Amino acid sequence: MRIYLRIAVLFTTVIFLFSGCSLKYEEGVNAEEKNPEFIFYDTKIIRYEDAKKTAEIHAEQLEQYKDSNETYAKNVSFTLYDASNNVDTEGFCGLLNADSSKELYELYDGIRLFNKKNNTNFRADVLRWNGKSEQLTGGRTDMVRLEKDGTVIVGSGFSASGISGKFNFTGSVSGDIETDTKKEEEKK
Repeated sequence: MRIYLRIAVLFTTVIFLFSGCSLKYEEGVNAEEKNPEFIFYDTKIIRYEDAKKTAEIHAEQLEQYKDSNETYAKNVSFTLYDASNNVDTEGFCGLLNADSSKELYELYDGIRLFNKKNNTNFRADVLRWNGKSEQLTGGRTDMVRLEKDGTVIVGSGFSASGISGKFNFTGSVSGDIETDTKKEEEKK
């Protein structure tokens, strides 16, 4: 019986030693980096550039961290304006990570975008916007739904250029194209 007890203790000790967590005691944790400096609730932000409104953002919760250009927001609706102060894009996302210095914006959870100029709707759970390159991208395996003028395309590996207005999917794609039968009959 003693041999089994010794084996059990030895086995337990080996498991504990090899599966235990490792802590880096030499690295201190900076509480200012882990905790937000500001938290705003039911927030409305309006951004102006050259005395023109460029964006209006509403968020249920918004967090800003000290010594960081990153902002995190929850349940965000937003409107972007063009140079003539007309609505360009409207949208919603469950979570937003914005790095204003890098002009990188990551949107998550129930994303809905409507680009008025192109009359295009986007639906996704993950999208990234690079303001410097003006690229909207989804993940390689993340599904994006695009709706425009009776055409619905669903696919993965989505990317779109804000400069050229072109988009593509590098993964699997499915969709529907609706045609107006009256116009088709008139052409015949």
